[in-house]
Parts: sequence; structure tokens; C-alpha cells
Amino acid sequence: MMNNRYPLEWLDDLILERFGSNGMDGELTREQLVAISEDAAKESVKIQVRIKNEIFALKRKKQIRLLVRKYHSTLIFLLDAMADRQKEDAFQNAALSRCGEDIIRCIDGLLSFLEQRYSGYLSLDERMPIVYLLVSRKEARLKLKRLQKIQTGSGQVQQALGAVVEELGQSLSMQGRSRATFRQVIYERTLLNELLQIDYSQEEAMIALLDRKLVSLNFNSAVYINLLISRFMSGLEERESLSEKLGFLSYHLKEVTQIPSGGKLFFNAGLEPVKTVLENWFRRELEYLEKQMELAGGQGLASSDQKHENKLECDLSADQIGIILRAADEARVVKSRSMSLVFQRIVPHLSTAFKRDLSYQSVRSKSYNAEENDKNIAILTLEKMIRKIRSY
Repeated sequence: MMNNRYPLEWLDDLILERFGSNGMDGELTREQLVAISEDAAKESVKIQVRIKNEIFALKRKKQIRLLVRKYHSTLIFLLDAMADRQKEDAFQNAALSRCGEDIIRCIDGLLSFLEQRYSGYLSLDERMPIVYLLVSRKEARLKLKRLQKIQTGSGQVQQALGAVVEELGQSLSMQGRSRATFRQVIYERTLLNELLQIDYSQEEAMIALLDRKLVSLNFNSAVYINLLISRFMSGLEERESLSEKLGFLSYHLKEVTQIPSGGKLFFNAGLEPVKTVLENWFRRELEYLEKQMELAGGQGLASSDQKHENKLECDLSADQIGIILRAADEARVVKSRSMSLVFQRIVPHLSTAFKRDLSYQSVRSKSYNAEENDKNIAILTLEKMIRKIRSY
């Protein structure tokens, strides 16, 4: 049987009675205030469990919507009341002020729980009350500062992260935010929470983990979308033949299409979803390339044969070539903005005794799992070259 006790009773009694004008007559000790802060964290967990149990017991969406909105509006009322209490002279006391901040953080966390888990039952386009907006904005700025300090091992990921930080910073500024809706604020909070959980020590890729998350969460900022398209255009320009360009576009179109997305949240209401924009761009580029290939006709085969004739045969295996190229990049003997670009520019011009066409992606990936025999052969080859240089 469901417990009929009012779930928010502890918070209600604390804010309206103990922190009320009558309740503050007897001064609370530092130990009592610390205990209240600790109890607030425990109470938050209990309330979340209670809400989930109550909603699970309901069968009709209308009942769930009514319950979620009731909790939501009551929590906003308590947040406003706590903010009013903090304006009183008694809260000039540092210990009491810290306790008040903990209570506000507890209520904000409960509101965040409701908004992220049950957003479908809330009216997201209503204006957010000013007190709740100020509290949410303060928490968001703290998270944004944490995000701003993150250093990645990839130039392109750092650039994308910088664009996100700048766009969010502008969105969180006071200008134009007086009419912020629940939809806007919930999206910003969700985005910040998700981005702070990413492992940024990933290996560089055309579409990194950060990009997958931003596409999935529909971060449809014009700045970010243009950044992504510029990256794909650069990758396209690095491919020499029409068939390579076609393969590049087809592969990454499939990659983008497979990124899950959905929900009613977005960054910019005036723009299409980022996934839609990218898919349309890829399809237009593919159509253009296919027409170019049709016009080229049989010339493509002739240029392909000529390309094979111009390849340099290397007396090493693909794995051994990869080891040497990786070492050349990491020792900065050859300099490029990425290791991937080194392999893209060199490998297509090489062949081995056993393989005429080498995949730069395959050669590059194998260089990270080098076998001892391949490393020894690569070293012997370089020593052979050293001896030759000494003989000049």
C-alpha cells in the first residue's frame, strides 16, 4: 500500500517553519546546520524514489502528467520561499547562508530530476520563474567553467569544444534571457551534464565522441554546424580521385545517419536539426560527385591505371610501413596537423610486393598494434639506410 505521507514534508517544514520568522527566534548551532545540509542530500534521494514509485503505480498518462506538474510547481514554490528567506538579516550568518545554499541546491536537483526524466509531461514552452532561472543559470555557469578547463588531445575536438563553450556562454548571458523557457534551460542543463561525462582522451577521428554526442543532443548551432561541414570539406579535398571522394562521403553519411537522435529538445529553435543539415549536405555532395563521374566516363579507368604505374613499390610489409610513418610523425621528422593526414598523403603512393593498393586507414591502425618481428624489420631497414648515408 502506498504511503500517504506528504513526500515534501521535510523541505516544506524546514523552509516555511524552521527557517520562517517564528522558527528563527532560536538560533541554530553550526552543528545543527551541518546536520540539516547532510539531511537535505539524503532527503533528495528519498523524494526521488518516492516520486518514481508513485508514477510507476499510475496507469494513465493524464494521472502521471498531473502528478509530475504538481510536484514541479510545489518545488518551484519552495525554491522561491527559500530564496526569500535568504534575503533576511539572519541569513547574513555565513554558516546559515551555506546551509540555505545547500537547500536550494537540493530543490534544484529535484527539479532537474523531474525535468530530465519526465520532460514529456511538463509544459516546456512556459516561461521559467525568475528565481528558478537565476538558480539554474548559476549552476550552469559553474558547469560551463569546468567544461572550459578541459584539454583534449585533439586539435579538432578542442576547436569543437571551444565553439560549444562560446555558444553556451552567450546563451547563458543575461541579454535576451529574461523570457527563457523551461525547454531552453532544460536543454542547456542536459547538454552540460552530458558533455562533462565524455572521455576526451579519445583517439582523433573525423566524427569524434564529442560530435556524436552533440549530433545526438541536436546542438544545432550555426557555428558548430559550419565547423563540422568545413571539417568534412577539408577531408574531401585531401582525397585525390573521384572514387576516393565518393567513398569518403558515403562512409561518413552512413556514420552520421546511424547516430541516434530524437526528443523535443534543441539548441536553436530557428534552425533544422543538425543531423538533417549534415545528411542533406552529404547527399548534395554525393549527387555532384556522381555527375562528375558520369561525365568522366572511361577516363576514370585510364587515370586509375596510370595511378598504379606511378606507385612506388616498397620492400616492406604494410605493417612495417605503418611503424616507420608513425615514428616519423611522432618524432616530428614530418610535420602535419594530424597523424591521419601523414598516412593519407603518403600511403596511397606506395605499394608492396604483395599488395598494389594500400588503405591508409588500415596501415595507420596497424601501426598501433605492432608485432615484435615487424618492429625489428623496421629497425633493421632504418639501420641499413644509416649505413648507406655514412658511406656517402
